[in-house]
Amino acid sequence: MDKATRTAITDWLLEHGLAGAAETELLRGFCERCQAAGIDLHRGVVFIDTLHPILEGRGWRWGGDGNSGAAMFEYPRHTSPDDDHRWRLSPFYRLLENGDTLLHLNLEGGGPFDYPVVQDLAAEGCTGYMAAIHRFERGKAIGPVDCTYSSWSTRRPGGFSDDDLDDMRSLLPAFLLAIKTATMTEVARTLAHVYLGRDAGERVLGGRITRGVAERINAVLWYSDLRSSTSISDTAAPEEIIPFLNDYAAAAIDAIHGEGGDVLKLMGDGILAIFGGARTPVAGRAALRAERRFRENIRRLDVERAALERPTTSAYVGLHCGEVFYGNIGSNERLDFTVVGPAVNEVSRIASMCRAVDRDLLVSAALIEALGPVEQEHFVSTGRFALRGVGRAQTLYTLDPAVSTDSAHAVRYAHCLDGAPAGRKAGLDNSAP
Repeated sequence: MDKATRTAITDWLLEHGLAGAAETELLRGFCERCQAAGIDLHRGVVFIDTLHPILEGRGWRWGGDGNSGAAMFEYPRHTSPDDDHRWRLSPFYRLLENGDTLLHLNLEGGGPFDYPVVQDLAAEGCTGYMAAIHRFERGKAIGPVDCTYSSWSTRRPGGFSDDDLDDMRSLLPAFLLAIKTATMTEVARTLAHVYLGRDAGERVLGGRITRGVAERINAVLWYSDLRSSTSISDTAAPEEIIPFLNDYAAAAIDAIHGEGGDVLKLMGDGILAIFGGARTPVAGRAALRAERRFRENIRRLDVERAALERPTTSAYVGLHCGEVFYGNIGSNERLDFTVVGPAVNEVSRIASMCRAVDRDLLVSAALIEALGPVEQEHFVSTGRFALRGVGRAQTLYTLDPAVSTDSAHAVRYAHCLDGAPAGRKAGLDNSAP
């Protein structure tokens, strides 16, 4: 490969890396250009550990028999002795142990080879293999994101030539820099979504990070916490507390996200979320669907945990709607992207009233009034209450008990949440038994 060709490939990588091309596009384009320039690549694999609550990392494959495209794969954290054993038998583990950066093997002799993956490639007809690790500068890594791993194979007689190896050594830094750039963007997005919430995370990534910048929005507010969580935490074994909180938080977050809501805060066993949108009735139905889905999740979770003799519980949910400020609150050193305003205080007080009236769900009069008559007929008043820290008393509503005891009523409630035609307006002055 002449200097002009190397420069052209490097320029392509820099251009597409700066443009934000996906890793699959970068890998496919790199391999195709190497092939066109005379490096007879058969297969390429690149992967990088990531900063993610579940995944160990992500990788991308190109080539192989019958496949000239590129595809992503994800790998979970090593959780078993078998996982660790397979990793220790990989060429990359050897490179890390020895502090080397490149391993090159000619496979034409047929082996046996020290590495199962190399033995498999030789059995497929590959004649040459190289593995490379490109480390990040010490102190510049983000958690486990400290290097890139790549491997390459060929079927050309004689394997990789010395010129091939020189070309790959020259080109790989630009290629892997582009991969690193794309991966770091995904890491930032993951962290923003996980710690700030999906919508708030996207707003921060979009540049909304100036202190004091907030917008007025109308939203449906969700506040939930767990029933008897304090007594459970006091009596459960210490190693059970975090799994207990995680299980029920996952049940709530799955329900909220599944219906288009955004979780803004996790406060011990408490969750603050919003359902936004131009129309409050639409957001209100989404919040009610999420509450129904949350109950279904809890029922399944309770069965699973009871079978393992682990503590179980239920949850209180308060729903409200109103105008809030949505944006950056805090100091220059520590900002929180969240919602503030009287409505936020009110929804937390509504949720806390669930204990006093022994109801799992309480909905404010403001949200009830914003819903249509079809939704309203499924709610009954629990009374008028003075909420702590709130200047005026409010009437609170809960689901009509018939939703739980009468199958026809339950079907009508489900249909109205899923967008059934509006029906008659029911009175809202009935008291819950």
